[in-house]
Amino acid sequence: MERQIYLDHNASTPIAPEAVEAMQPFLTQYFGNPSSHHWAGAPAKAAVEHARGQVASLLGCDPSEVLFTSGGTESNNHALQGAFLANRDRGDQVITTAVEHPAVLEPLRFLERFGACVTIVPVDSRGRVDPDAVRRAITDRTVLVSVMHANNEVGTVQPVAEIAAIAHAAGATCHTDAAQSVGKIATRVDELGVDLLSVAGHKLYAPKGVGALYVRQGTRLESFMHGAGHEGGRRAGTENVLLDVALGAACQVAGKWIGMEAVRALRDRFEASLREAFGGRVSVNGAGAERLPNTANVNFVGRTGSSVLAALSGVAASTGSACHAGSVELSPVLAWISTEALRGGAG
Repeated sequence: MERQIYLDHNASTPIAPEAVEAMQPFLTQYFGNPSSHHWAGAPAKAAVEHARGQVASLLGCDPSEVLFTSGGTESNNHALQGAFLANRDRGDQVITTAVEHPAVLEPLRFLERFGACVTIVPVDSRGRVDPDAVRRAITDRTVLVSVMHANNEVGTVQPVAEIAAIAHAAGATCHTDAAQSVGKIATRVDELGVDLLSVAGHKLYAPKGVGALYVRQGTRLESFMHGAGHEGGRRAGTENVLLDVALGAACQVAGKWIGMEAVRALRDRFEASLREAFGGRVSVNGAGAERLPNTANVNFVGRTGSSVLAALSGVAASTGSACHAGSVELSPVLAWISTEALRGGAG
């Protein structure tokens, strides 16, 4: 059999055995509705709240501040649309960055139809946002600042805590898309200082189709799903007990390996071996910046990423975001970084 090597965890992870085990009783035994106040609903309700506590423990927040969603995209949409609509009386400007995931940029384009004034701040050649660029972009009309915690393609970790402080000084709400960082590096919400934080389950060994949104107590946020009063009245719809318990279990497991020092050492060794083998014909995007410990994004001079991967039979890896699969053009993130490198924007 052909040897198979999986190097695409930023696109999707396998499901942790602990998450699979947590789901089993809800496939075969506990079927009740969590909102039903009887013997069949009680185990489901207890399981959802236990899972909420597990997610909260990883984020360092109160369980009441955790809202279960269908994934990172919904979490981002809820955070962005909800914060903008709830604060329209205060202003209309939203600030974000040039390297955000489409799950942030597309909702903001949608909000422009409702009067949002979206300001996009640049990044340097390593993919890092300068907090001063955010400070310069803020006006008295700014209601929301959204900056991803770590980039899904090059892994650059953003100075979110500093940016959150700048946003709060201006009276704005701060959101971070932490889909790639939760479970890999520390994402304690008080350390980051954010009001809203998005989680994607399938990036941290939970199944696809589940996520969470951290909502700091007191944050103004419109409901995203309307109907009955589930999830504290913020997201209507019967809770997905099966996936909620899986996310909780995955978060509990992830808390044991935050920092991923062994993975970081392997990544560094891999990059060093490439430089040794190819010399100046290879470069690493984001080199010199703080990066996710599991992420390497490499350029091969004179070769497209697709041609390199085609020669590596059995290796599962990506040339950029999974959202741009099938494209031979540079992703917007890599295009921006490459442009800044040519300008000499080392930051």
